Amino acid sequence: MYEILQPDGWLKPKGYANGIAARGRQIFVGGQVGWTAHQVFESDDLVEQIRQTLQNVVSILRSGGAEPEHIVSMTWYFIDKQEYLARLKQVGAVYREVIGRHFPAMAAVQVAGLMEDRAKVEIQATAVVPE
Repeated sequence: MYEILQPDGWLKPKGYANGIAARGRQIFVGGQVGWTAHQVFESDDLVEQIRQTLQNVVSILRSGGAEPEHIVSMTWYFIDKQEYLARLKQVGAVYREVIGRHFPAMAAVQVAGLMEDRAKVEIQATAVVPE
C-alpha cells in the first residue's frame, strides 16, 4: 500500500512521517475547517475545531472510497501556534480518535488568518487508495 521513508540515522518523528511512497488512485482533499456539513461552526475551541475538521476530511475521503489509513500527506494551518503547542496532548488524542494510529507525512504552519473568520485551523490532505 505505502512505504514510510525514514533515512538511515535520522531520529524517528513523533506523530508524523518524514516521507511516504505510495501507488494507487489519488484523492486530494481541499482545505477543511472546523464547521459542520452545513457550514456552521459549533465551537470556537481549537481542539473541537480540529476534531470537526478531521471528521470533515474523513467524510470526504469516504465519499471517494478511501479511509484515514490511505492518507499520505497532510498540511495543517493554524492561526495561533502557541495555542496549538499548549494543547498538543489534546490535539494528539483527538487525532488518534478520528484518524487512528496512522501518521502520514505532515506539515504544520502558522498563518496570519484563514478565509473563514471563526476558523482556528484548516487541514488539507492527500490520500492514495491502493490499486
